[in-house]
Amino acid sequence: MNEQVIHTLFALVRKVICDTELSEEVKTQLTPEMLPQLYAISKAHDMAHIVAQALGDLGLLGDDEISAKLQKQQMLAVYRYQKINYELQQICRTLEEAKIPFIPLKGSVIRQYYPAPWMRTSCDIDVLVHEEVLEKTADILTQKLAYKNEGKSSHDISLFSQSGIHVELHYDTVEDGRASNANRVLSNLWKYTIPQNDGGVHRLLIDEMFYFYHIAHMAKHFEDGGCGIRPFLDLWILEHRVEHDKTARDALLEKGGLLTFANACRSLSAVWFDATECNKMTEQMQAYILTGGVYGNLDNRVAVHQNKKGGKIRYALSRIFLPYDTIKFHYPILQKHKWLTPVMEVRRWFKLLFKGKVKSSLHELNVNKSMSEEQIENTADLLQKLGL
Repeated sequence: MNEQVIHTLFALVRKVICDTELSEEVKTQLTPEMLPQLYAISKAHDMAHIVAQALGDLGLLGDDEISAKLQKQQMLAVYRYQKINYELQQICRTLEEAKIPFIPLKGSVIRQYYPAPWMRTSCDIDVLVHEEVLEKTADILTQKLAYKNEGKSSHDISLFSQSGIHVELHYDTVEDGRASNANRVLSNLWKYTIPQNDGGVHRLLIDEMFYFYHIAHMAKHFEDGGCGIRPFLDLWILEHRVEHDKTARDALLEKGGLLTFANACRSLSAVWFDATECNKMTEQMQAYILTGGVYGNLDNRVAVHQNKKGGKIRYALSRIFLPYDTIKFHYPILQKHKWLTPVMEVRRWFKLLFKGKVKSSLHELNVNKSMSEEQIENTADLLQKLGL
């Protein structure tokens, strides 16, 4: 990975989001030869639109192919925001009329603190409702807004608007056993809300809970192979653009077992967006994050879960025979009839076979088998430092 390209990427993001000037060193590094690499890594982390904004402000976008690609990503970011914002307004209006309490999550909330809302991209809309009204809420959205219901998963119902926007209708935020002890805090999430308006059903998370949920979500994806650059930029925004009580934030993080992880993320965020010095831990985190892209990669995920399961064999067995605490979310009937677990395991195998997922499953097992001891040890060291 080219360190000069990485250095330039973050300098450009800081220019747009953090309002900092480019150093003369960075300006001299910004050559036409660098642009293809800069485009590749920024697109992999869904940051190309911000890079395009910075280069455009500097007058460095021309008529070449890479400049056209960067400008296209910027236009797509604006277009995506307009579509998502329209659907979010439709959802809010519909649920307010139905008097169903709901909480918008993630990007739909935090983008208001960015220099322009389109700069905070997202691929979906996340809304939380109480589990007891989950099915009713999904039915209302399918009837009133013509959304397509794609089915229930371990923590949400997946819906799609007619314009293709993905809506995750959550009834849970982080599953049991994920992200340290996050559920110790998130199980009481609704108690940390305030009304958005007089109707009272549109709820907003208070600052310390929004911050905690953000960290917990980062930890969950970190354990699955990586979370990309964007959550660290969100973290910088929450630290610098939102009034807050650090003591209140840290109290929740301590309760949920995520304070160590949060402090490490704060350190890496400061390295990237305040240009502070790296240390051994932030170097390890940076390598893990940057190689993983927006959603992480398989090598990272296998390395993490090998450490958590206790070795290659145990990890392989856990993927062939899903533990009850995992498979019960794939097949909710198991939460009432645990004795059906072997039947559902077989059903899952047939699903993998007939939906063409055998090849990817075998690839995962091969990655598990061939992973070097060095990578396993490095990942174990990182997890220990992060408190995960």
